[in-house]
Amino acid sequence: MVGADLSEGFPQDTVVKDGLVVKDWLGAAWGSGAIPPSNAPDVVGAFRLICAPSHLSYNDPLVNPGQPGKSHLHQFFGNDKADAFSTYKSLRTSGNSTCGDMMNRSAYWMPAMLNARGQVVQPDYATVYYKRRPDSDPDCRMGKGCIGLPRGLRYIFGRTHTGGAYANGRTDGIHFTCETKGGSYTSFSEAAAICPTPDRLGVQIAAPECWNGRELDSPDHRSHMSYTIYDNGKEMCPATHPYRTPTFNFVVWYTTDDTLDRSGNTGYNPKQWYFDSDRMPGAPPMASGSTVHADWFGAWNDDVLSRWLNGCVNRFLNCSGGDLGDGLQLKGASQPSYGWTNPNRLVPIPPRPS
Repeated sequence: MVGADLSEGFPQDTVVKDGLVVKDWLGAAWGSGAIPPSNAPDVVGAFRLICAPSHLSYNDPLVNPGQPGKSHLHQFFGNDKADAFSTYKSLRTSGNSTCGDMMNRSAYWMPAMLNARGQVVQPDYATVYYKRRPDSDPDCRMGKGCIGLPRGLRYIFGRTHTGGAYANGRTDGIHFTCETKGGSYTSFSEAAAICPTPDRLGVQIAAPECWNGRELDSPDHRSHMSYTIYDNGKEMCPATHPYRTPTFNFVVWYTTDDTLDRSGNTGYNPKQWYFDSDRMPGAPPMASGSTVHADWFGAWNDDVLSRWLNGCVNRFLNCSGGDLGDGLQLKGASQPSYGWTNPNRLVPIPPRPS
């Protein structure tokens, strides 16, 4: 154990059902994933999975814990029971997952996408791309070294509610793109301008990888984590955050339609799709995508986490679709498949609870 109480008093790999404690592993079902190829010439091992959208709610267990209905509207992925009262223990012991089976009960959420017609534009799916340097890499001997994901770690990443970027001189980690046209844009409207219908518009949000080793959360839900810095041309974790954890890219894809404005106007545009955090009550409306961010509350089964760390990351493999690098595959981690279109992609904006 490092720093904080990572277990939060909850036994490893267990689930409570009908008052009985049973081995969580018994709930797993496995595919027969082939051994993936090497990830060379990249310098990291990779573990990828696909998440279907879960539920919409005005809840945020990080920013507004225990206060249902207090947040802006969020689109959740992963644990379908995630709500304002979620804790590591509740996530690990309840809910199904849209990111595989209950071996990954982590919750991932972000501001909902809305259009000018009063509808939520629900995504087709999200791809989650975990990566880290292998234990054998010399960079893993810097600072306090490379570790796994501490139980109950959670944080916010991406742009702030005021449109700010994160620290350490890095760009803000947000990129927008069009599936068929490609390109990488920091502005949502620039990507929208070149993305036809039908097509997919994607947003990529990069998570931090350096942990301070003490806290699973912090008052701003960001400062206990950091991105790498460059020192004399060497990428490393800062001394304040010496533990290197797996990071991930969170890429969310939306099918375009005629409600997407393609004028290229990068300022505030009332006709454009926008994230709910871009137009907060009592605050001036901001340009579409200027406040986009994501939240993550980790709730991995310890054994499965160890499998993909050792089977994919430490073996320098390119694992996709939930392949664990050892001939096994996380059930449901490749569903929905690439190219799937959400049949319920446009729904009315739900009323805020009174």
